Amino acid sequence: MKLKRIIFRLFKSNRYSIVSLIGAIEKENIDIEIMLEKNFSRILEYSPEETLIAYSFMSFDIFDVEKEIPILKEKGYKVIAGGPHPSAMPEQTLKIGFDHVFVGEGEKTFTNFLKIGTDKKIIVSDEFVDLNYYPPFAIKNKHFMPIEITRGCPFLCGYCQTPNLFGRKVRHRDIEIIIEYTKEAIKNNRKIARFITPNSFGYGSKNGVIPNVNKIEELLYSLKKVGIEEIYLGSFPSDVRPESVTPEILKVIKKYVNNKMIIVGAQSGSEKILDRIKRGHNLEKVEKAISLIYENGFIPYVDFIFGFPFETDEDIKITFEFMDKIIRKYNAVIHSHTFMPLPGTPLFSAGPGELNKKYYKKLGDLSRNEKLAGYWHKQEYLSKKLYNHFFGG
Repeated sequence: MKLKRIIFRLFKSNRYSIVSLIGAIEKENIDIEIMLEKNFSRILEYSPEETLIAYSFMSFDIFDVEKEIPILKEKGYKVIAGGPHPSAMPEQTLKIGFDHVFVGEGEKTFTNFLKIGTDKKIIVSDEFVDLNYYPPFAIKNKHFMPIEITRGCPFLCGYCQTPNLFGRKVRHRDIEIIIEYTKEAIKNNRKIARFITPNSFGYGSKNGVIPNVNKIEELLYSLKKVGIEEIYLGSFPSDVRPESVTPEILKVIKKYVNNKMIIVGAQSGSEKILDRIKRGHNLEKVEKAISLIYENGFIPYVDFIFGFPFETDEDIKITFEFMDKIIRKYNAVIHSHTFMPLPGTPLFSAGPGELNKKYYKKLGDLSRNEKLAGYWHKQEYLSKKLYNHFFGG
């Protein structure tokens, strides 16, 4: 196969991972035309003999993927897959019709594949990549995104794919490297800094939890010094662990950041649920974090996951009470999610997230009072659809 181009299938959920791969292609000086395409029909306009189609996708993209791959294969395209879902279910992904499936971090294995190829159907990354070696975005192709500053998460939350994909050991991109690429972004008029990290206040920390206040201040100061005009840390697209919220870190970031809110993960108001999903913290830690965020002049946006299959009416009642409390005392906004059974997580087979009438009334009231954000309703639909897809029903 004489490759002329690679087309990345673009979904709403995968742009960041695709840009990382394009950056890796640039780093390895691989001479190939690169395209991103969100319109599937346009992919079919290119020659199958010269075109490689790449899918990096989440589990909730599976419905589109399963429709599209048979069409591509029938027309003779070579198609490869990577990302959270293929990494969790490589054999099943291969059965959809992919020629190769990449498991784990893809920068090294993917670029090696483009350079020398392989007969392996399932290509497993046997080592974690060095974040300092690969760029955080694609400069030549002018694809920019929030800067990934940390990979890996020391926690094993039962609903989360992150530690299974990136490991439990945290790895940080050095400040010097971040600034080097930031300067390139600024040349392209990208003067707003956002970050990708499992825990916004964990940057530079040895364990990913206890804030390295000096390191974070050095990062933020350095970004301002080279010309970044706005900084958003602790807000979209990355939140904060409650254990990492301290007076010291809040005092530092207040000097630099533009976000008025900080998103902190609570996930439930029930201690029993927190234990069951292995969050690694209790409600006391959550409320302490929320109170510190509020006292330092930020609006606490508090993540909750609703509809766990194993929650009881009592769990729901005390979660609502906790939500009411933090709204009343700390002017919190509830950042809402519905539990989704994701492959590769301990709770994959637990059942779909379902919300009862109590939830609908409560969340409706909060929404009308402008105390609710998030996509819980859409996620409830996707949760049921995912569970039925994998387990029937």
